Amino acid sequence: MNLYLRSLRPVQLRLIAAIARLGKLRLAADACGMTVPAASRMLADMEAQIGTNLFVRTPKGMLPTPAGDVLAKHARKLVHDVDQMAEEFAAHLGGTGGSVRVGAVTGGALAVVIPAILQLKQEAPMVDVSLDVSSSSRLMWGVERGEYDFTLSRVGPHDYSRDFEIHPARDEAVLLMVRNGHPMADAGPVGLADLRDYLWTMQDRGAPIRHALEIAFHEEGTDLPSSLIKTASVVAIMALLRDSDVIAVVTHEVAELLLSPPYDADLVLLKTERPIVIEPYHVLCPRDRLMSAAAERLLGLVKARLTTK
Repeated sequence: MNLYLRSLRPVQLRLIAAIARLGKLRLAADACGMTVPAASRMLADMEAQIGTNLFVRTPKGMLPTPAGDVLAKHARKLVHDVDQMAEEFAAHLGGTGGSVRVGAVTGGALAVVIPAILQLKQEAPMVDVSLDVSSSSRLMWGVERGEYDFTLSRVGPHDYSRDFEIHPARDEAVLLMVRNGHPMADAGPVGLADLRDYLWTMQDRGAPIRHALEIAFHEEGTDLPSSLIKTASVVAIMALLRDSDVIAVVTHEVAELLLSPPYDADLVLLKTERPIVIEPYHVLCPRDRLMSAAAERLLGLVKARLTTK
């Protein structure tokens, strides 16, 4: 008997659960997509194999016996799990379920990835989305090791074309931000030499935004500021701007986030004599890994936003 119970088919379990729930063989047969004679034969075969009645027939319908109660309780759980599996699998294939992991530099996250994620969640709320905002070096390290389905990051001087599909994304400008009331806030177009004696905050050496600033100072024939606080954290930058006369090096997207509603921070952008341009970031997709339908769907939304802006 134990061997028979262990080998019960999903259709048999579904019939037991339906009879216990509906109380009538006809209704249970309809719910299972079976004819009444086929359902009756299946139930009779199970009772014969088990060696006991699972239901008693009464004028009001079919009531489970104690043995039927035990079988029906587990049948309900197993049928639910099978149905859940089917729903989740269909959602996974259709891109309305499953999971996606994406990494992005700050500018790419604010301008493209976060709006695309919000659109995806509106269309497919059950998709589990993980977003990591970090430096390009950390993102490249992660995507090479399978931590992300795709990234928006800078590739630097290395040739990754054999390992990744690389799609052009967007250029970024480097902006200088200070609190309202900073001595240079209303100075008009200024050279970097006029600013080097103030306290600055910027990313550490090797970061693309830091490299762009180093080139800008070099082209103006002046040294980098000597008083630096190195951080890539937007929260830390906001706190420094609130509490000091620091000059913060930010991207256009970060500046737009802080200066636009609902935040409307009491901050201003300095006007520089020359624009400071940072190298563009790209969309990187590993060539050697299959992408889930959910990841493909988010990638399509990201590419669409890059095309329209």
